[in-house]
Amino acid sequence: EDVAPGLKYEMQLKRVFVRTASQFQDIDVVETCFGKTLITDGLTQSTEFDEFAYHESLVHPALIKCAQVKPPEIVFIGGGGELATAREVLRHASVKRVVMVDLDEKVVQVCKKYLESWGGDNVYNNPRFELIIGDAHEYILNTQEVFDVIIMDISDPVEAGPGIALYTKEFYEFAVTKLHPGGVIVTQAGMASSVPAVLSEAEAADQPTCFAPILNTLGSVFDVSLGYTTNIPSFGSDWGFVMAYNTNTPQESNQEWSAPATEMIDALLDQQLGTDQAAALKHYDGLTHCRMFALPKPLRTYLSTEKRIMTKDNPIYMYSG
Repeated sequence: EDVAPGLKYEMQLKRVFVRTASQFQDIDVVETCFGKTLITDGLTQSTEFDEFAYHESLVHPALIKCAQVKPPEIVFIGGGGELATAREVLRHASVKRVVMVDLDEKVVQVCKKYLESWGGDNVYNNPRFELIIGDAHEYILNTQEVFDVIIMDISDPVEAGPGIALYTKEFYEFAVTKLHPGGVIVTQAGMASSVPAVLSEAEAADQPTCFAPILNTLGSVFDVSLGYTTNIPSFGSDWGFVMAYNTNTPQESNQEWSAPATEMIDALLDQQLGTDQAAALKHYDGLTHCRMFALPKPLRTYLSTEKRIMTKDNPIYMYSG
């Protein structure tokens, strides 16, 4: 897989479970050194070895932040075809309804059949879960429903990809109107490691990472935007996430949530999930939360110097090989 210009990531293929295609993409479920692995269009999307790290990182910080104001009851997921994002949301006892909108029904069905531990029938048949096959962008634009948390588990912002509109300032300006007061939006934000930057003018439009532009774009719409990372070995990188929200407390700083007491996070998890479910998480707890938001100095330097914002007229694409 192409990670950055001049940088590739390779793993041994041990077994092929299914190889198929939808109208949108090629879909493979294979076995590698990371266990069962979902690959679309030749790129690793999720693996048995570390999917929990990705999905717990995407979901739980946003939901427990929302719970500080009001326990989340209605949650929207854009994308999420593996069903694992919904699996993590449904751990929260306060959640009464989860609406997941994914463009590719075939991905959902393949994952339900071959990646059962990601969520499978336990999610698919949960009465609190509703699956809608369609365009998440169009759904948010047209729905009359308002949510406590919006989770964007969508494809990277690559040129000609279906997800680019879901990273723009225009989309976030509309999404904020679909959040209840105290609501939170969170998105996956691609690679967040220090890798060689594109140097040639011809390639300059495609940078290895869009982490900073996504953080900046959400920050241009919401009072608070916070970037954080989790190491995902199967991606060959730390992976970025950005959560954002508005606040009625003008003095609230990023520091209050990005570096809280570990006991506060653990207490909120126990409150939302129950002690047994919180203990069952494989990755996320109060101490891990602090590590996720404690960004290394090279990444902080990059974030302080990259000022671009993603708009419909001026999109920014992530490197895709």
